[in-house]
Amino acid sequence: MGVSGQTFGIVGALAAFPQRLAAREVERQHGHLRRGVTRRTSHLVFGRGLLTKASEAEIEARFDMEASHGRCFLSENGFLRLLGLMTSPAASALTRQALIDQSRLSPRSFDFLSLFDAFEHDAEPYSFRDLILARKYAGLITSGATWCAIARSVCRSRSVASLTALSLHHEGSDTIYVRDAEGLSELDGQLLFDLGAPDDAELEDLFSRAEAAEEDSLYDEAAAFYQRCLAIDPTDSVAAFNRANCLKAGGRPLEAAHDYARAIKLDPTFVEAWFNLAGLMGDRGRTDAARRHLQKAIELDGDYEDAIFNLAKLEFDAGNLGEARRRWARYLELDNDSEWARTAARGVQFVDLQFIAKTAG
Repeated sequence: MGVSGQTFGIVGALAAFPQRLAAREVERQHGHLRRGVTRRTSHLVFGRGLLTKASEAEIEARFDMEASHGRCFLSENGFLRLLGLMTSPAASALTRQALIDQSRLSPRSFDFLSLFDAFEHDAEPYSFRDLILARKYAGLITSGATWCAIARSVCRSRSVASLTALSLHHEGSDTIYVRDAEGLSELDGQLLFDLGAPDDAELEDLFSRAEAAEEDSLYDEAAAFYQRCLAIDPTDSVAAFNRANCLKAGGRPLEAAHDYARAIKLDPTFVEAWFNLAGLMGDRGRTDAARRHLQKAIELDGDYEDAIFNLAKLEFDAGNLGEARRRWARYLELDNDSEWARTAARGVQFVDLQFIAKTAG
């Protein structure tokens, strides 16, 4: 798997490497790195910071949702190795299935532990040390620990490989302990790549606060947080896009249009920004601009159902029945079993009847 031409998204803060440096390296290798997820996201990196921000259930739900869209997943270490910024430890020929069979870890727990770098390797082939770790983790889970508790504790360890020689225990809490001659102690230590800067931590915190405010419909507050994110990182197209969404929801369409345009300037392939800007243009009666923006969204993503449907409706309202029919017919190739599909089918039927009437006349 290469980087060139791929679009990477990140969920959760990177703990091992500053995002701005990762973005620089991805761009150097002719790929794209964006905060969060857009329609064009092909690979999703699960940052270890997510472990401190979300519950196990929330992480699993996010994983399942993104998996339903066919995205590839990477751990932080897997991402760094793909970029050539981290070497892989010596590998053996152990497969994922072999580790699951020999450790008796559930496949789901194994995959999440691997996703948050609880093993030496982030993917096949795994090492014998990984098998030892898998067996230890299986024992912890049997004693009542969750994969998330294990991952959180392991992330604080200086070296995952060193855990193979330690006696790990779970004592009825969310923390994994090491038993030695002096008793129980927590796994603790600096992360492997402690290269972060204050701005990175501040940016992640602001972005999280902005998302939370947006989710609670506090649109003015969220817009202010996103603006502070942009002050720290003026190249963040997702922050500009999210701010535009908040401004639109808060009844500030002119400012929203400015930030959609800003997101597009930062990332000309940002499909959702083209689509949402088209909606604003349509609301203001600027039909030609709305048409151009919808056409651009479809050019970038030929399967974008919402854009295709909206363009069909725009053409229908403008009296361009042939073009409206063509767009609705395309929509029905992508969706033939929803309320929108039934509307599209009625549109096609109406246009056909109009053409028949004209021919008969």
